[in-house]
Amino acid sequence: MASIKDVAAEAGVSVATVSRVLNDHPSVSADARTRVLAAVEALGYRPNAVARSLRTDQTRTLGLVISDVLNPYFTKLARSVEEEARALGYSVIIGNADERPELQDHHVRTLLDRRIDGLLVSPTDGGSPLMLDAARAGTPMVFVDRWIPGVDVPVVRADGREAVRDLVAHLHRLGHQRLAIIAGPAATTTGSERVEAFRVALAECGIPLPDAYIGQGDFQAESGRRVTERFLDLPEPPDVVFAADNLMALGALDAVRARGMRIPDDIALAAFDDIPWFVHTDPPITAIAQPTGDLGRAAVRALVDRIEGRPPESVTLPARLVVRRSCGEPFPAQRSTS
Repeated sequence: MASIKDVAAEAGVSVATVSRVLNDHPSVSADARTRVLAAVEALGYRPNAVARSLRTDQTRTLGLVISDVLNPYFTKLARSVEEEARALGYSVIIGNADERPELQDHHVRTLLDRRIDGLLVSPTDGGSPLMLDAARAGTPMVFVDRWIPGVDVPVVRADGREAVRDLVAHLHRLGHQRLAIIAGPAATTTGSERVEAFRVALAECGIPLPDAYIGQGDFQAESGRRVTERFLDLPEPPDVVFAADNLMALGALDAVRARGMRIPDDIALAAFDDIPWFVHTDPPITAIAQPTGDLGRAAVRALVDRIEGRPPESVTLPARLVVRRSCGEPFPAQRSTS
């Protein structure tokens, strides 16, 4: 990777001149600016956003990089972050990663370049060198919802394992024996954790989980539709499809209806991440709800503690099962399992 010294040598100018050009300083001649920008392009140089983010002054601005702004869960999370930050005297700049690691890093780099005071991130995967560098450099940072194992950064998240156990026990009581899961990306902590929680809960009920009943999704609707179609084409389709997030549940619902099938008469459907429109489907969807607003507010408080010199704390809050009627529950059913 090219350094600022390489750019200076290529352009035939000093390192200081390169720095002035990159910071848009008016004192640089047009000729020097042209040569520096040409060298930057030729060498593929990228400024060290991490180093430039280390400073003593404050902008009273936080950065938030969320995984998918179209996902109602992250929309609500962003709103609670913005409200809490405003209450504490901070503004928020939001970047949408669209579940793409390269876009996530683009937003992180841009936010650090803009001299934010701290960064909230829901990582799209666990292998971002930029994120690791930022954490090691001491950039005030908090992971929210998802996290990168082994990185010394406070994490604010929900623990859904007990709620998944409650869901599987509920399905077992209803007589379901063939349970399938549309999993999220294995590179995300939430994707891998939910599959493992489902597997453990099934084992506790003595229910097998064949490989054919595990479908790989990406937390977006199209993957939910595609995986569900594959489940429905099996010689012995599952009794229940459990989608590990709300958008994949929407895709699953589309796939079932496209076949002219009915929920729960032909196949049951449950989801992780309860959202408001689940109560308006026919039938309403049984789901696991996360305390999204509380997570957003706790994440901001942890980050502000870090920025203002107080020791930040990781926070883990419980998810809960919300029982409705998409799994064959008796009518009416509307209760929560804490």
